[in-house]
Amino acid sequence: MEKLHIITPVKDNVPSALETARAILSSRLDAPHTYTIYNDFSTEESTRQLDEASQELGFQLVNLSDLTTHPSPNYLLVLQREQRLCLEEDAALLIVESDVVVRPDTLQGLWKAAQEHADAGIVASVTVDDDGVINYPYLYAKGKENQVLDTRRHCSFCCSLLTPELLRRVDFEQLNASKSWFDVTISHRSLQEGLHNYLLTTLPVIHRPHGSRPWKQLKYKNPLKYYWLKLTKGLDKI
Repeated sequence: MEKLHIITPVKDNVPSALETARAILSSRLDAPHTYTIYNDFSTEESTRQLDEASQELGFQLVNLSDLTTHPSPNYLLVLQREQRLCLEEDAALLIVESDVVVRPDTLQGLWKAAQEHADAGIVASVTVDDDGVINYPYLYAKGKENQVLDTRRHCSFCCSLLTPELLRRVDFEQLNASKSWFDVTISHRSLQEGLHNYLLTTLPVIHRPHGSRPWKQLKYKNPLKYYWLKLTKGLDKI
């Protein structure tokens, strides 16, 4: 593992995305790395703001509208592109979603943990709310704070490092293109390939669930409407 590719997929909600970006860019990280924001068909105004921020803050910006006409979400395209780039450089892929705020030591901690666990497929940070309480999607880890969990449960891509070994063994070109999200599938494939997935409750990150896609708040506020949209419009396929 020679390098780290850090990425954040973004769909509008620029203030949240830039909070994520600033936290990443101010991290204490000694590993060679790049940081790329993937703009997944945000509005014209949001795209303009992201372009200005990329020049001000110094991250790479990839507008997916330059690569595809497929409507958002384009998580699969991002994963496939990054897999190719990472394999060329023996790099790990670290996904930090745009409703997550890392701490200054998060990225270095994930890098170190991946180096210490040669059998790792995924190394993930547990998510907490602003009060430091473990929250969705890691409610199963409550009561297991300050541990390194070798988990058979899936690791969300809120803040997860995919090791080069996983990227070599699991071909993202073979993933089901009808789905929207792939953390569950890739977590399971990692285990099937004989790798281990580690959840670090020693290294929490702040997560404001679905801040990047506000419509998903319906899951909690109006679940009937959420599942109706999920069923009738084919949204949020996991």
